[in-house]
Amino acid sequence: MEFAQQLFNEFNRWINSPEVLSLLANNRFFLILLVVVLVRLKYHTYSSMWATALVNVPGTALHELMHYLVGLILNAKPCNFTLFPKKSMDGGYVMGSVGFRNVRFYNAVPSAMAPLLLLFIGFYLNRYFLPTMRLTAVNYILYVLLQTIIIENAVPSGADFKVAFAYPKGVILYAIIALAAISALLF
Repeated sequence: MEFAQQLFNEFNRWINSPEVLSLLANNRFFLILLVVVLVRLKYHTYSSMWATALVNVPGTALHELMHYLVGLILNAKPCNFTLFPKKSMDGGYVMGSVGFRNVRFYNAVPSAMAPLLLLFIGFYLNRYFLPTMRLTAVNYILYVLLQTIIIENAVPSGADFKVAFAYPKGVILYAIIALAAISALLF
């Protein structure tokens, strides 16, 4: 047992050495490799509904919370908030959902595309939290895991796009707003 403890201490000392930490944190190859490994591990859970649910709950909670909050703010009247997976008609699983009772042209697009706001949270964490974090191998891996969860769940689902594009007036309204904002920033 003492040998195993000594081996663990040596590995911990090596993995947290300045050289190895610098290699991990400053090399995009290792960052991309870590993200791919994390995503592959996640997809291996998809053979079991409950393992899938367990792995996806944090991201699903963030995704659905964005729908809920934006819908609440814009009077879409959210209801039926769920994080429990259920089988869909096509044989897949729906990880979570938020229903709305008052979807209109002015709130459909922002309520449906609300998970995109997670990108701002991920950016904020990268810009202001990461520089203050003590760099260790465990902290770095947890940071990459958190950012992977945030960014992966910022992508609106197919159902989200269907809701948004079911209201052409809203799509036109928000396209005009986006173009005005972009042109104001550029000119």
